[in-house]
Amino acid sequence: MDLTELGTFLKTRRDRIRPAEVGLTAGPRRRVPGLRREEVALLAGASVDYYTELERGGSARPSEQMLTALARALRLTSDERDHLFHLAGHPSPPPRGPLGHIDPGMLALLDRLADTPARIMTDLHEPLTQNALAAALLGPLPTASRGPGTDSHVHLWFTRPEIRDLYPAEDHARHSYDFVADLRAVAARRDDADVRRMIAQLRARSEEFAELWERRDVAVRRQARKRFLHPVVGAMELDCHNLFSEDGRQRLLWLSARPGTPDADRLSLLSVVGTQELGAAAARATPER
Repeated sequence: MDLTELGTFLKTRRDRIRPAEVGLTAGPRRRVPGLRREEVALLAGASVDYYTELERGGSARPSEQMLTALARALRLTSDERDHLFHLAGHPSPPPRGPLGHIDPGMLALLDRLADTPARIMTDLHEPLTQNALAAALLGPLPTASRGPGTDSHVHLWFTRPEIRDLYPAEDHARHSYDFVADLRAVAARRDDADVRRMIAQLRARSEEFAELWERRDVAVRRQARKRFLHPVVGAMELDCHNLFSEDGRQRLLWLSARPGTPDADRLSLLSVVGTQELGAAAARATPER
């Protein structure tokens, strides 16, 4: 572990990033070529004081979650991310899952989708990162992984009934069918231990999943139309779009409302109400270290 070198490494990565690359406006009075410390802290979900101390080498060892957030904020390559973990005395994260490396092209797109809910997930629907509007609609991301596949929205759908409260009851059967058909497509594409483990767990824990799995229907979820029941702004019907990475291991989901509809009005209201609530929650929370 070398926190002094870690701080220096973070500074060099910060200096090379331009604000426009991460969806920020440069402004006319910028004295540094790259990002400011407060901008990195904002992107990583840390306090400015904490990030400043981290760059100076005077902070305690950062957590794996914080390192992952910094790697995403600074658009590190997978090699740079592994080096960052090494300097902090942590093993390199696995190639997939909540600590996995996110496709840089998808991150660049996510930065430009500020006015519509958007989330990046693995092919198993494990959430990796999202924008503020997605958090306001879909809820916060898990703070720590409970194991491969267990943070997947598919896994939660069949094992935690409260997850379904965001959707009308009459739509649940269709969503269940779509999730299982999509998972079978993933299993056909990559028959590895994580996929097999997740399927075995779901077959053991959910009779509904087991029955659908035996139907052997296959269909990748590329586009759909979903109804949401938000507790603040009410019911919305949104178009769901999926963009896949080149290797198919990650997908960018974004949700849009049709212009001129009440759904568009409610989504605009959520962008105000939801982000205000998130900001208040963040102000009450203790920054993760």
